[in-house]
Amino acid sequence: MYGNDRGSFRGDSFAPSAPVEAGKEYDVEIEDVAEKGDGIARVEGFVIFVPETKVGDQVTIVVDRVMQRFAIGHKA
Repeated sequence: MYGNDRGSFRGDSFAPSAPVEAGKEYDVEIEDVAEKGDGIARVEGFVIFVPETKVGDQVTIVVDRVMQRFAIGHKA
């Protein structure tokens, strides 16, 4: 009644099925731009928001936070 059927709450820092890890570097291509202007990259389909990038940029990023459905990173 008070929960949901998605499993237990584990905080916002780690999702077991996420193909990326906080603190690790990844080479990505910015594929799209979010509403607020952050670039969007994907690793195995998993969305990573990267500020100060634009579509077509090939960048190395460091993942800062991993959430259940997306991650936030920055240019290395």
